[in-house]
Amino acid sequence: MSVFEPGDYGSPEQIARGFFQAIGWRSRYLAQFFGGTSLLAVDTFRRPFQPRETLRQTYLVGVKSITIVAVTSTFVGMVLALQFAYGLARFGAKLYVAKLVGLGLVREMGPVLTSLLVGGKVGAGMTAEIGSMSVTEQIDAIRALGANPVRKLVVPRVLATTLMMPILAIYADFIGVFGGFFVCATDVGMGPRFYFSSMAESVHMHDIVHGAVKTLFFGFFIGVIGSFNGLRTQGGTEGVGSSTTLTVVMVSITILVSDFFLSKLFWIL
Repeated sequence: MSVFEPGDYGSPEQIARGFFQAIGWRSRYLAQFFGGTSLLAVDTFRRPFQPRETLRQTYLVGVKSITIVAVTSTFVGMVLALQFAYGLARFGAKLYVAKLVGLGLVREMGPVLTSLLVGGKVGAGMTAEIGSMSVTEQIDAIRALGANPVRKLVVPRVLATTLMMPILAIYADFIGVFGGFFVCATDVGMGPRFYFSSMAESVHMHDIVHGAVKTLFFGFFIGVIGSFNGLRTQGGTEGVGSSTTLTVVMVSITILVSDFFLSKLFWIL
């Protein structure tokens, strides 16, 4: 029998049964995930924070991410300027490149790409660290000593990501603007005075606030998801690896989905 013949995959009844079992398993997992992260988020709000550990996590989230944010935002600004320059040249509208680059960076590309990159990096690190503590029973030891693992482990990380993401997003916007200027100066022949004055005409304070406020939510989601997957890690080092991968996937999906609804909400408001 050829490896491509239908018989290799079982009878139609077996295929259908496996299909619906897979849907049921994934639906059950999503329900557990959203329910668990929601409960953890509520519990996080109820716990006092530890200033010293929060400051340490803020350093790890913010300062340790400056390089990757700077490199990414520089080339994002350059790519935006390059694409808009060649695209608008067909209509003789190169003068609008600076305005589009500014709005694209401040409202969407800066906040979203920064959150995706930092979220994948920081969220995976949180899951790996807390997951390693979970599989080695260190979290059980914290509970045995009468301490609360949510207060000691989750609250500082959630606060750090929530507070630092807007700062990193604004930093990414600033660097990306200069990346776009480099392309406009070399490929479009646009002077610095016209570039920055044109951008100032189109980018207003509410645009910057729009992007920064979204990253507050993104940062909160990153901290909660990374901590939740770390706390529920089982199965030794293999389980840590699976939880880390899952965190990157869920953080990315959550940021992209919530970006749409937050943007819609802000436009309505």
